Amino acid sequence: MPTFLNARISTCKPCLQSIPNRANEGAMRLRLFLIATWAALPATTLAATPTALGIFDGWGAFRDPATPRCYALAAPSATIGTPTVKGYASVGYWPKSRIRGQFYIRLSKARAPNRDLRLTIGSRRFILTGNGAHGWASDARMDAAIIAAMRSAPSMSVTSSTATGGAIADTYRLRGAATAIDAAALGCAKIR
Repeated sequence: MPTFLNARISTCKPCLQSIPNRANEGAMRLRLFLIATWAALPATTLAATPTALGIFDGWGAFRDPATPRCYALAAPSATIGTPTVKGYASVGYWPKSRIRGQFYIRLSKARAPNRDLRLTIGSRRFILTGNGAHGWASDARMDAAIIAAMRSAPSMSVTSSTATGGAIADTYRLRGAATAIDAAALGCAKIR
């Protein structure tokens, strides 16, 4: 090899090292595949997000095809104190599990163990079961009674107390709740 080429190649060795050779092609393809897969993850995640069936005043109805399930959902219109988690009330339908019209509430704060969790809807009062910030009806009959009360009352509130003795009181407006519950029921009616 002529000496003038040796001089040029020796000064360009860092340049030559950055050019991939045949041995690195497999690793490069793997990196490109992983980058493409990583970039596609948000698209597949978005494909599995719940579909809005409708928004009815302060209540929304949604279908989650991944589970499959449908539910009506609302955030509290008023809360006493500073919430530690985002509270919500929902009525859910899981047709494959044969669960229909199941009431669930997530409180804005965790409640103390062995403290009652009271749900008031109009003149009806219910003692819910659950733990921490979670509450639900004790059986399907109570679920049905809660939903019937929700259809005719303007608001509902859930109360309890925290481990430090602080009050928990989340209030929900029920305007639009009946329509959202019906839309959730219809959204999963054909799924068996």
